[in-house]
Amino acid sequence: MNLLSDRKYIIMGVFVFIGVIYIARLFYIQVIDDSYKLDARNQAFRYNTEFAVRGYIYDRNNKLLVYNEAAYDLMVLPKEIKNLDTNDLCDLLGITKESFIRKMKKAVQAPNSPRKQSIFEKQLSPKEYASLQERLYRFPGFFVQSRTLRKYPKKIAAHTLGYIGEADKKTTEKDPYYKEGDYLGISGIERTYEKVLRGRKGMRIMMVDVNNREKGSYMNGLYDTMAIPGKPLTSTIDRDLQEYAELLMQNKRGSVVAIEPSTGEILAIVTSPTYDPNLLVGRARNKNFAMLYSDTLGNPLFNRSTMASYPPGSTFKLIMALIGLHEHVLTPSTRYPCARGYPPLGGRPKCHPHPSPMDLEGAIGTSCNSYFSYVFKSVIDDKTYDDTYKAYANWRDIAMSFCLGTKTGSDLANELRGNVPSIKYYDKVFGKGSWKASTVISLGIGQAEMGITPLQNANLVTIIANKGWYYTPHIVKAIGGNPNDTLLDRFKVKHYTKITDTAIYNHVIQGMARAVESGTAGALKIEGIPYCAKTGTAQNPHGKDHSVFVSFAPKQNPKIAIGILIENAGFGSTWAGPIARLMMEKYLKGKITRPDLEKRMIEGDLIHKPVAEKKVEKAKKRH
Repeated sequence: MNLLSDRKYIIMGVFVFIGVIYIARLFYIQVIDDSYKLDARNQAFRYNTEFAVRGYIYDRNNKLLVYNEAAYDLMVLPKEIKNLDTNDLCDLLGITKESFIRKMKKAVQAPNSPRKQSIFEKQLSPKEYASLQERLYRFPGFFVQSRTLRKYPKKIAAHTLGYIGEADKKTTEKDPYYKEGDYLGISGIERTYEKVLRGRKGMRIMMVDVNNREKGSYMNGLYDTMAIPGKPLTSTIDRDLQEYAELLMQNKRGSVVAIEPSTGEILAIVTSPTYDPNLLVGRARNKNFAMLYSDTLGNPLFNRSTMASYPPGSTFKLIMALIGLHEHVLTPSTRYPCARGYPPLGGRPKCHPHPSPMDLEGAIGTSCNSYFSYVFKSVIDDKTYDDTYKAYANWRDIAMSFCLGTKTGSDLANELRGNVPSIKYYDKVFGKGSWKASTVISLGIGQAEMGITPLQNANLVTIIANKGWYYTPHIVKAIGGNPNDTLLDRFKVKHYTKITDTAIYNHVIQGMARAVESGTAGALKIEGIPYCAKTGTAQNPHGKDHSVFVSFAPKQNPKIAIGILIENAGFGSTWAGPIARLMMEKYLKGKITRPDLEKRMIEGDLIHKPVAEKKVEKAKKRH
C-alpha cells in the first residue's frame, strides 16, 4: 500500500509540474513577450522592407560617377483587395487591363500567394508616386514601398560600372539575403563589389486601418531594424580621361585600356560601341535592354575590353625580343635579313618595305616580321633544350608570366584568359612530333592561334614600362574612403615575370622609343614628351585587319601605359596610334596640340560608313 501511495504522489507531482510550466509559458506569452501578440495580429500590420541606400561610386579625383535617385514600387497583398476599381487603377498606372490580369495572376501564384505581399508595378518615378499616393486609399490591398535607382551624371563607363538587375530564382535560392523583387549588381563594379555596395536591408512594421492607410509605427519602432547604407567606392578611373577616350572611340569597334604603371590602377577602360548607362535604369530598362541586344551592327552590350580575344599582332614582338635576349639566342646587335617577308619560307610571313638587315632596335622600330620570325625559330630550335617540345614549353611559360593566356586577376567582372596555344593543342592539330618552329612560325609575330584581351595588352606594356613587374590591374582604390581595406590587399602585391634583368628591358624600350622617333609611330610625336610605343596590325580572317597600338609615357618614370585595338581599321599608326597619342597628351598636359588629329579621330566612322559604302557598291553592281 505504501508503494502505491508513493506512486500516486509522484504522478500528481509530475502533473503539477507540467501545469506550472504551461501556466508560466502562457504568462510569458500573454504578458511579457509582445512578439506573440504581434504574430497574432498580423492582419493589422504591414511589414515594409527598408532597402539600404546603395553606395555611391566616385572617380580617382572624387568626381561622382554613380549616385541614387528615389523610386517606388507599388506592392500588392491580394487577400486584402476589396471592391477594386480595376479600370481606375489601370488608368492611374498607365497599363492595360490584360497587363493587370497578368500581374495579379503572378501575385497569387507560387512562390507568391494571396497572403504574401509582392511587387505589382516596379520603379515608379517620384512624379508617378505623387500622383498615386493621393488616390492610394481607394485601392485596399495596394501600398507603396520606397527604394532607390542608380543614376549617372556622365554617360560614360557603362561596361565598367555595370548595371543593376532583379534577383532571379537561382539567386534567391542560393543566397537567402535576396528575396523576389530585390536588386543586385549584374555586371561591372556593381557585380564585383555587390556585398560592399548593397549595405543591409532593414524592416519597418506599420499599423494600418481597415482602409489600408498607415496609422503609425508599431510599438514606436521597437521591433524595427534599421537599414545600413552601402559603402561608397573610390574608383581608379579618371573621369575626364574616360570621357575623352569614349569621345575618340565613338563610331568605332574596339577597346582602350590605360593603366598607371606604378600602381596598376586603371585610368580609363573603354569598350566601343558603348551605351548610356541610364538606359538600363527604371521601368524602361527591359525595353532598352532589348533594343541594345538587337543592335548586331555595334553589339554595344559586349564588353570587348575583358571578353574579346584578338591576335596581338606586332605588339607581341616585344615579348619575342625579351625572350630571345633572356634565352641568349639574340643580342641587341643581331641582324636578320628581310625580303618583304621571311626568306626561309619563301617570304611568309610577309613584311612591308624597310631597310634590311636591321639590328634589334631597328627591327622593333620598323616592326619587321621577318626579324621576329627568325627570333622565334632560334628560341624554339635552341640546342640548350633536348627537343622542340621542351623549348616550346619554356617559351610558353615565359610568355604566360606576362599574363598572356591567363586571367590578370583584376576586379573587373567576366574577364577571359586569352590564349597561348599549348603543346597538347598542336599535337591534336598536326600530330604528335609532326610540328616544329617553322610550322607555327606566325606565333613569333603574334598571329596564328595567339589571343589576347585589350586589358592584357595594356598590362603587357605596363610590365615593360616597369621593367619586369606589375601590380594586378584594378578598378577600385578605396572602399568607404579606406584605401587599406583588406579586400584591396591583393592589389598591393608585386608580381614578377620570368624575365627580371632590367638591362634586357632597356634594349626593348630603346626600340620602342625609336619607333616614335623615326619608325612606324614617327608621325605621332608629342612635343616635350618622349614616349615609347609599338604599332601593330593584327591579321583578321573575317575582314580588314585590326589596328593595334601599345605605348607608355613619358619614357622615364612613366605615368600612363595604353593598350588599344580598333577592329577592321588597318595599320596601327592610322587609328589606334593617334587615339593613344591624344589620350597621353590629354592626361599628361591637360590640353591637345594636334586639333587636326583630334578632329579626324572624333569624326572618323568605321562602323556605319563602311556599311553604307558596301550598300552603294551592291546597288551599282545590280545596275
